[in-house]
Amino acid sequence: MPHKTKSIFILLFLVINHWAPQVFAQENHFTHQDTLRGSNGPGRSNWNVLHYDISVTPDIIQKQISGCNTITFKDAGVEKMQIDLQEPMILDSVVEAGRHFDFTREGNVYWVNMAAYPSSTIRTMRFYFHGQPREAVTPPWDGGWIWKKDQMGRPFVSVACQGLGASVWYPCKDIQSDEPDMGCTLRIITPDTLVGVGNGKLISQKQMPGNQTEWTWMVQNPINNYNIVPYIGKYIHFSDTYSGLNGKLPMDYYVLDYNEEKAKKQFADAPRMMKAFEHWFGPYPFYEDGYKLVEAPHLGMEHQSAVAYGNAYKNGYLGHDRSNSGWGMKWDFIIVHESGHEWFANSITSKDIADMWIHESFTNYSEALFVEYYYGKAAADSYVQGERSNIGNDKPIIGPYGVNKEGSGDMYDKGGNLVHTIRQLFDNDKKFRNMLLKMNKTFYHQTVTTQQIEAFISAAAGKDLSKIFDLYLRSTQIPVLNYMYGDSGNLLAWWTDCNEGFNMPVKIALNNGKYFWIHPTTSPQTFKIKKMKTLELKTDPNFYVSTHRFIP
Repeated sequence: MPHKTKSIFILLFLVINHWAPQVFAQENHFTHQDTLRGSNGPGRSNWNVLHYDISVTPDIIQKQISGCNTITFKDAGVEKMQIDLQEPMILDSVVEAGRHFDFTREGNVYWVNMAAYPSSTIRTMRFYFHGQPREAVTPPWDGGWIWKKDQMGRPFVSVACQGLGASVWYPCKDIQSDEPDMGCTLRIITPDTLVGVGNGKLISQKQMPGNQTEWTWMVQNPINNYNIVPYIGKYIHFSDTYSGLNGKLPMDYYVLDYNEEKAKKQFADAPRMMKAFEHWFGPYPFYEDGYKLVEAPHLGMEHQSAVAYGNAYKNGYLGHDRSNSGWGMKWDFIIVHESGHEWFANSITSKDIADMWIHESFTNYSEALFVEYYYGKAAADSYVQGERSNIGNDKPIIGPYGVNKEGSGDMYDKGGNLVHTIRQLFDNDKKFRNMLLKMNKTFYHQTVTTQQIEAFISAAAGKDLSKIFDLYLRSTQIPVLNYMYGDSGNLLAWWTDCNEGFNMPVKIALNNGKYFWIHPTTSPQTFKIKKMKTLELKTDPNFYVSTHRFIP
């Protein structure tokens, strides 16, 4: 080997090793309570929730609630049942067929002694509760019960508890891996001047003593605990019917009475959303329960079949374009994003909150797919690329398992760019769309792990994408394509700032020419190109990577 070439490769070796990947070290201090909350321990594993029947009566003046959750479940021999109910809420009694069960409290968990009674296959137990639930600080991010007033000074009340957990207000099995298989019933008891709105379909409205009204809503499909939410306010209702892939879909809208005209104009984005997303993902997953937008006293949340809306009847994100591309101002961000969660979060649900990227990354990318459906592929590419300015690369997207801890907020924009990058590797838009359609069919109404989703996408792509998932989901680094132009007219290129074995192909262009594929690895590879006086290399901007010219 000539001395000059040998020196270059020594330099390359040193650079590659200097830029070896550094996985972000998370400083986490978890407690026994975190483990109880986030893991499927012995008090949870031997019983399976079939149905929740929740009745709740808010005391709006005192900011207190009382109620009962009747849980129907399949008993597999549980002796000490773990029931989650966060302090300062109080579990009053546990009753089955007239029998009262003993229980003890351990922080945010109650242990119900089941050993005194023989188990049966299907059981129904009533859990009575009361208290002053945690009040939301900055909903929906720092959540809890929301006690507000509308512009006319009337009560405007709801809940936002994703991450925090449904056990912030009602007793339940508060883990995402066990949804009630046969849905839920939600009974909201309100002052008779107000309307109570819940998930699913309204099945009864009846007067109660003390000038109150009970509004009973029913969901037929499995549902995440945190999605079961009451809304209370001076609502008016209007509706439409969407002719979708699975037939006629009722689309209902509940808004504060003085916002009716604004809502009728702004909510035109809802059927547009439905048309685009059924194209990309397949049928709306909850035809039996309908679709609703409900005005909420916070920005928005993906509450299944009752999507919370608080975007001030503006396009964009509260009137701003998160992508700075211009395309985000042509539609209502909350309608599109939160409704996208009906497919990713509500139908396909991560078992552990650590894998929330499954919810947020695909839903973030659904925004771009909405843009693409109505404004074209170039517009969608611009939208995705524009979102990169929001990425912090502060910590890994996947969080620690078993402790109810999600990863970085980069699961949104970085996760969306990961999906977009993987789409480029499919190199076939029809094949990529078919993957999304098949994914929603394969995992319909299921709870899943990251490993399942990664394996599914790799199989659909026909190539092993594990190293790519590892880098983007489990580290804070972005791959750098290093290149050097040799005297002989050869191009040397290799990846750094990535994990060992990373070998993602990428499209490049030389001197503003056409893009073409190369297959670099973490070791320098030689690619034959035309001899040029000068060389400028750029990667296809649809790949979320960096580029660095190496000068020895």
